Amino acid sequence: MMIKNVPLLLFLLLASAVSAQPVMDLQECLRIGLENNYDLRIVRNEELISDNNVTLGNAGFLPEVSLNSGYNLRNSNSDQYPAEGGEAIETRNSNTQTLDAGLNLNWTLFEGFRVQTNYQRLKELQTVGELNTRLVVEEFIANLTAEYYNYVQQQIRLGNLQYAVSLSKERLRIVEARYQVGSLSQLDLQQAKVDFNADSSLLIQQYEILNSSRIRLNEMMGGDVEQHFLAKDTTILFDASLSKEELFNQAMQHNTVLLLTGKNKTLSELDLRSLRSRNYPYLRLNTAYGFTHYNYNTGTFDRQRTWGPNVGLTLGYTIFDGFNRRREQKNAEITVQNRELQVERNKLALESDFANMWMAYQNNIELTNLELESLGNAELNYEIAMERYKIGDLSGLELREAQNSLLEAEQRLLTAQYNTKLYEISLLQISGKVGEYLE
Repeated sequence: MMIKNVPLLLFLLLASAVSAQPVMDLQECLRIGLENNYDLRIVRNEELISDNNVTLGNAGFLPEVSLNSGYNLRNSNSDQYPAEGGEAIETRNSNTQTLDAGLNLNWTLFEGFRVQTNYQRLKELQTVGELNTRLVVEEFIANLTAEYYNYVQQQIRLGNLQYAVSLSKERLRIVEARYQVGSLSQLDLQQAKVDFNADSSLLIQQYEILNSSRIRLNEMMGGDVEQHFLAKDTTILFDASLSKEELFNQAMQHNTVLLLTGKNKTLSELDLRSLRSRNYPYLRLNTAYGFTHYNYNTGTFDRQRTWGPNVGLTLGYTIFDGFNRRREQKNAEITVQNRELQVERNKLALESDFANMWMAYQNNIELTNLELESLGNAELNYEIAMERYKIGDLSGLELREAQNSLLEAEQRLLTAQYNTKLYEISLLQISGKVGEYLE
């Protein structure tokens, strides 16, 4: 009797815990995760850095203005000897105090379009930051959606195992009753107990698997990992009407990884343009306004002041630098070619991934339909087996086989549904449409 009471107590505790847990759907989990997930918060801050860098000053359009001032005290001794002879003129402890201040402006007026290229590069880096954020968000939505449906899967499996335990419990009840009247042997009773305990053991293990999935979901949502909740979905539904042509076109136009590869090519082209700016002369403007005040304790003047502006232009050109300029530009041209090859390589890889995912998606839809039919047959087979068992026309081992077939059919169907959902998620992710799960 102890064997029967332990699972019964476990069911009562589970029912009490489940009734007190809140229910969350996928959209709520995604909303919480998008707000609190630490990886997303980090990548958004990095995007802000890229946004802050897009300024005219960072590109080099604006001049540099500086203000400086200084004070200097000079104490000196000197002996002056006339050329025609005579007595030397001695000067001791001669103090000269100098106070100066200046405002300086330096501005590169032309440097072979390097400044314009720098500004365009900063804007491209800003776009790269946005794409990196988008990539992380898409990966997060896909991963959390997959884990959410894994949680749904584990909840359904828990229900299936609970049902299996209830079937084993009913069989054990029948065997005990027959054993009491002497129509079944102790071997039949022991086998029924063994099967009941085996199903109860699988159920207890399933609690742990379900709890692990819940903890992973809480971690992804950036909240309390001990928070208890139930998934709102009670089955795994997938969209069997996805359009292959539409998804493929979307993938080739909006896939984030492919867009990032294209931006890397653009950045390499801008790097080459920046290097080519060294083929031009440069023109720089230098202006300043200065003020200097001198104090003397010897000599003809007691003090002296000078002030006024000065303006200068510098025109220069590097005639020879050891062929480094030519070498760097050729290397940059090779880098651009490599970026073009990477774009084509990623396009081909995307086509290959899409073809594999689509085939697996279609196969799993067919497999799901097949397993639905198999489950119906397994349920009917078990009902017939139980009726025969109740009237003594079927052995316990044959009933157990029918029960196992039913549980296996339930598990195969659940696995097929979950795998189909995973391929749906992957197809939407590579086509840039995974955000539809937020709707």
